[in-house]
Amino acid sequence: MRFLVQRVHEASVKSNGQILGRIGKGFLVFVGISAQDTQAIADKMVKKLIGLRIFEDEDGKTNLDMKAVDAQILLISQFTLYADCRRGNRPSFTDAGAPQMANALYRYIVDKVRQEIAVVEEGSFGASMEVALVNEGPFTVLLDSDQICRNNV
Repeated sequence: MRFLVQRVHEASVKSNGQILGRIGKGFLVFVGISAQDTQAIADKMVKKLIGLRIFEDEDGKTNLDMKAVDAQILLISQFTLYADCRRGNRPSFTDAGAPQMANALYRYIVDKVRQEIAVVEEGSFGASMEVALVNEGPFTVLLDSDQICRNNV
């Protein structure tokens, strides 16, 4: 599982001309799900995401997590985080989770985050979407379950 996390001033997602989700200060998170991912992995990843301290405190240090600053979150499924570009110029996506399984796990992640964060918006699984954001920093972090779970965090 991979979460590409961007700290934003604001972000939105739309599909077919309709806004699906919009947030202010918080995280825009692209969620990539692989064929090997499970709810147990999702639990660890969500815990890491919610606890990620990349908001600045009064001294300008990145010491604050989402809850400390009342951050909002926009979650967007992104199977292309599992693009394999080792051969040729056309990426392969064979490591990405099958749509039915990935959608179920994406829904699980959205529900888990909603238990912790007041404002949770989302894209539409499998849809063609347009994402707009104002990245703050810029500050972008990749959370990869291969690293997160290996360290038993």
